Amino acid sequence: MNEISTINPTGETQDAADPMPHSIEAEQQLLGAILTNNDIYDRVASIINSSHFYDPVHARIYEVAAARIAKNNLATPVTLKAFLEDDDGLKELGGPAYLARLAGAAISAFAARDYAQMIYDMAIRRELIGLGNNIATKAQKVDVASEPKEQIVEAEQALYQLSEQGTTESGFVSFLKAVTEAVNVTNQAYERGGGMAGVSTGLDDLDKQLGGLHPSDLLILAGRPSMGKTSLATNIAFNVAKAYKRGKRSDGTEGAVEGGVVGFFSLEMSAEQLAGRILAEASEISSHKIRQGDLTESEFRRFVDAAKDLEACPLFIDDTPALPISQLAARARRLKRTHGLDVLIIDYLQLCRGMAENRVNEIAEISMGMKAIAKELNIPVIALSQLSRQVESRDDKRPMLSDLRESGSIEQDADVVMFVFREEYYKEREKPGDHELERLEEWKEAMERLHGRAEVIVGKQRHGPIGTVDLSFEAQFTRFGNLVKPWQQNEDVGF
Repeated sequence: MNEISTINPTGETQDAADPMPHSIEAEQQLLGAILTNNDIYDRVASIINSSHFYDPVHARIYEVAAARIAKNNLATPVTLKAFLEDDDGLKELGGPAYLARLAGAAISAFAARDYAQMIYDMAIRRELIGLGNNIATKAQKVDVASEPKEQIVEAEQALYQLSEQGTTESGFVSFLKAVTEAVNVTNQAYERGGGMAGVSTGLDDLDKQLGGLHPSDLLILAGRPSMGKTSLATNIAFNVAKAYKRGKRSDGTEGAVEGGVVGFFSLEMSAEQLAGRILAEASEISSHKIRQGDLTESEFRRFVDAAKDLEACPLFIDDTPALPISQLAARARRLKRTHGLDVLIIDYLQLCRGMAENRVNEIAEISMGMKAIAKELNIPVIALSQLSRQVESRDDKRPMLSDLRESGSIEQDADVVMFVFREEYYKEREKPGDHELERLEEWKEAMERLHGRAEVIVGKQRHGPIGTVDLSFEAQFTRFGNLVKPWQQNEDVGF
């Protein structure tokens, strides 16, 4: 064996009893290869950085070499000598002569990536051991301020970040890389016929307005009670899950090529009630009839068939009430790790809990937490939100951004803010008396015009235009759909 391979950080023979996984030989071979041929650095820079080295001296050698190569300067034992001459750790290993021995002992440049991967794997193992020790220490310490459930959430978050290392904590990226990713997104939209780059909601006009649901975006879907927020959210969830197809994406990774895996946090309704709504839409049977069990034999058969079709849909529901935002994030991570996750829906934002004592600060913490989930998991997050009562006091009941309840941070953190509005709901409550014939006739005309119509008002869109999208709404099935335009009335629209 070459004499350099037996040297450890202190210059002595490596202690086999050292419990921390490491490979001094791999570190030496990699550094020697880089000092011999600087082009090797480009092959390994995406795998490791100086923090992955076990020996702190090796870490400093790699850091100095990387800094010189990044400036297009030569990194050799001779050029590095000036920067590391006074390094106490290097002096213990033999001083600048150690750099020459590293370069002289390098065996093969072809194995450099394998060495880099080994160094990285050992570093992750050391972090796992450290994390395990930290969990054990915290668990042993009985502290009123640190509940076991909170410790589990913290441990899960730390493990997830460790498993996603290199993606969630990527730091700065070059403009070239950012431009390449932007071109890939545009290419995906172009390949789909210029429609969109994101996940389709199943509602054509809404997709055109938003360009689909984009990864890392926080979308707020707001409205007053009875406007149909939950109905629209369940419709989108059903449409995305129903369209799910897995395959190889354009970037070479495996995942959803159409539709996606949907996670639905139902903080208000039970999973059974939510499933009932989705079944009403799929089977085209009134949700009221389903709740009452008042079905004919053919309707019941249709209901069962719809349930069988939905069994395979990757739609996961969590109906735990009053979830803290940290727990919600942990459960979303777990779902992505175990089943995958392409779209997350939260019904609704104000029912989550934060740590702040002040309600405004708590809502700010929740909205920031939801945006953080969207970025960390690289998925679109749709959060439903209540609107303040001031909408009811206006003549024009169409909601505005200022109507978002309890905190301006919701508007700031969101990439998209949408409002669900059904004028029919308000007009229905303005019915004049039977003796007011003229007003009654006008009211009937207005109701006929508004019947089965809904609006989604896009009040904010960070990457696109604002505007109003008209949709159809079938109350008995709690279903939103594409509105047939006047010029399409006599066309076969495929229904």
